[in-house]
Amino acid sequence: MAEVLLTTQDSFSCPICLDLLKDPVAIPCGHNFCLGCIKDCWDQDDQKGVYSCPQCRHTFTPRPVLNKNSLIAEMVDKLKKTRLQAAPPAAASPAGSGGVECDVCTGTNHTAVKSCLVCLASFCEAHIQPHYESPAFKKHKLVEASMNLQKKICSLHDKLLEVFCRTDQQCICLLCMIDKHSGHKTVSAAAERVEKQNQLGQNRETCKKTIQQKEKDVQELKKVMVKVRRSAQAAVEDSEKIFTELIQSMERRRSEVKELIRAQEKTELSLAEDLLKKLEQEIADLRRRDADLKQLSYTEDPIQFLQDFQSLPVLPQSTNLSNINMNPQFSTDIVKKMVSEMEQLNGFNELELVQISEVHTLRFAEPKTREEFLKYACKLTLNPYMVHGNLPLSEQNKKVNLNQQRNGNAYFYPNNWCQVLCSERLSGRCYWEVEISGNVLIAVSYKDNSLEGKVIQNEFGSNNQSWSLECVNSTFCFRQCGNRTGLNVHPCPSRIGVYVDHSAGILSFYSVSDTLTLLHRVHTTFTQPLYAGFGMKSKASSVKIIF
Repeated sequence: MAEVLLTTQDSFSCPICLDLLKDPVAIPCGHNFCLGCIKDCWDQDDQKGVYSCPQCRHTFTPRPVLNKNSLIAEMVDKLKKTRLQAAPPAAASPAGSGGVECDVCTGTNHTAVKSCLVCLASFCEAHIQPHYESPAFKKHKLVEASMNLQKKICSLHDKLLEVFCRTDQQCICLLCMIDKHSGHKTVSAAAERVEKQNQLGQNRETCKKTIQQKEKDVQELKKVMVKVRRSAQAAVEDSEKIFTELIQSMERRRSEVKELIRAQEKTELSLAEDLLKKLEQEIADLRRRDADLKQLSYTEDPIQFLQDFQSLPVLPQSTNLSNINMNPQFSTDIVKKMVSEMEQLNGFNELELVQISEVHTLRFAEPKTREEFLKYACKLTLNPYMVHGNLPLSEQNKKVNLNQQRNGNAYFYPNNWCQVLCSERLSGRCYWEVEISGNVLIAVSYKDNSLEGKVIQNEFGSNNQSWSLECVNSTFCFRQCGNRTGLNVHPCPSRIGVYVDHSAGILSFYSVSDTLTLLHRVHTTFTQPLYAGFGMKSKASSVKIIF
């Protein structure tokens, strides 16, 4: 019966105050709350104009009208009556189940009002009077009634713990101070309590400042989410206007674009909502910690205070918004470009919808440390069907060397670049590292599927289909569209890291040692899937993919 009653009570508890519903009201999403609780919660959202369910986070605009849920109210009243009927009889002892009993009373024990640290006993209102009236008890130390008096006694000497050893950070008695803790730095428990009280105040102040910052972060993040929704809606509306001007054969394309925008919106909102949940959880944890600190500050007993203070948990690592763009923008520029290309082509079949992936959304900052880059590490292998004949693969297609060519009795290395592509398609954010020696090209390139099984003719970086970092005779330069940009790199690194953010159009090359050093970064627009590639010429050269 008790289990059934407990389960029923949980079903009719307010998610905000956790008590049985008072004046229950149902909001549009179907969840029930106390009228006063949901009004207080929504009053705080009046300035934003957007109201959300504290349980499922569903948002409403404008503020919903609250009406009493008569059915739930009747069921709660019945539950209260049932609970009163099922309640067990009160305890016979006046002290109750949770009070401290007087150690002097005989027969029925009354509730103790004070505990004496000298007598090591607790006394009710009647039996405490001698401590107030008799001079013999004048020097006795009275504290709030406590059931844990033994914790205040030294287990070795049965003496009161009234000294604090700062060397060992523990409470001790006077005999411990001259025995086991001789020569240690000691102070009275009361003096140490004053010191720790100051630290507690500083901790509370830190908690309050952190809560304020987290609340600001929550507001900023909510503003970002509103901007995402508005920008996405604007992008959808612009797309609708553009596509309505096209002939019926373009209807299918319009639907696909709309779905892609919505999918991207959902992805970005999911990221923001995850951060929002983390921040709100951190605020809740900090509020609980502040309440614990506040409660501890009221503890008069210095021993109890110090023991509880030692068990305070360390503040968790804080989440911040430094890596999120606070001004996200969607754009329909690519859609307009597609329309222009269709007009030039005088048809629609040749248009590649893959370009819509360039719609601008929330962009996160590029990683800063190697640990952050490694979160995006991808596994690469060299494609045995897209490799020059002078480049034998080894180590499970992870390493490639440039072989000498034979001309009669002489051996020499080719003067032209011998190139190879990797098998894996790069999308999203990717990072990989390679070890190099000799004359090497490290590149990313679009892939012409018609060249499968053939030698790659165009040098990486010689056109607008590829980008490469060239290392020739220990000199580095960046190649794009046939143009070379010299890089002042000394000494030449033997390990190179490459980072690609396809949707953001970012390509970065790094020198990898104990730290990462940026060699070159490119901001561009990638309109096709990318593949990692390498080239070698003129001398003994090799490339090994680390991952």
